[in-house]
Amino acid sequence: MAKPVLTISSKNYGAWSLRGWLMCKLAGLEFTEEVIPPDDPAMKAEMLLLSSSMLVPSLQHGSIKVWDTLAIGEYLGEIKPKAGLLPADAKARAHCRAICGEMHSGFSSMRGSLPMNVKARFPGFKIWSRAQTDIDRIVTIWRECFSAYGGPFLFGETPCIADAMYAPVVTRFITYDVALDKACTAYCKRIVELPAMQEWIKAAKAEPEEIDELDAEF
Repeated sequence: MAKPVLTISSKNYGAWSLRGWLMCKLAGLEFTEEVIPPDDPAMKAEMLLLSSSMLVPSLQHGSIKVWDTLAIGEYLGEIKPKAGLLPADAKARAHCRAICGEMHSGFSSMRGSLPMNVKARFPGFKIWSRAQTDIDRIVTIWRECFSAYGGPFLFGETPCIADAMYAPVVTRFITYDVALDKACTAYCKRIVELPAMQEWIKAAKAEPEEIDELDAEF
């Protein structure tokens, strides 16, 4: 079988692309990347935050094509069960799926007003009240996970699908200087320090300035 191909968009701006890419990395899947150009309609759709279920990221594995981010995670969990993308315990697994689903379909105010931009830094950024409500909910989710599973990641000792789903949020919190408590700040640091995240961030920072943020209508 040919090596799997993961189609992604911009590494600086592509939040959903990061989720799918990080899931593949955490699963230990060897894959090649296909990066769509900035003027591709799928790239525009992801940048405009029109949906959480676009054609990027998309995983082609032999004759199988999976394009929804959560579906990619579930598929990887099936073909790489030893990677632990989903918790082994049924109760924890249900909890994991629930908070992944909440990220998949919610937090539109935060995503819209704090778009992912790995290169940028906005110290003292003024956060809209609706976006702050989303942030408060995310922080609550994280704290509940730390309390229930002991950390250092959301469901215990190793990062899983939930950490991949919330990884772009971590980059947003850093970009927009979001104030967090000690535990959540430490969690953000752990996510950023993952070798795969370091690889992504390095590539994002090296990405040419081909995307006009105003055209993307953030």
